[in-house]
Amino acid sequence: MSHRRGRKGKSTVAQLLEPGMFVRHPLQPDWGLGQVQSVVGDRVTVNFEEAGKVVLDTRVVALDWVPGL
Repeated sequence: MSHRRGRKGKSTVAQLLEPGMFVRHPLQPDWGLGQVQSVVGDRVTVNFEEAGKVVLDTRVVALDWVPGL
């Protein structure tokens, strides 16, 4: 995914994520499945099965969306 800035200064990744969506961290597979809790600007708070609550900068990490959950 591209990390370019979109409307309102958010990265493209942050624009696509919404609370309730399920994601995985591509560089931390041991964290397990995560559910997006909030999106504020480029920061996304995700509750991962094994890592708990983590705040991520979507300009640095492109989370993988897990559809159908």
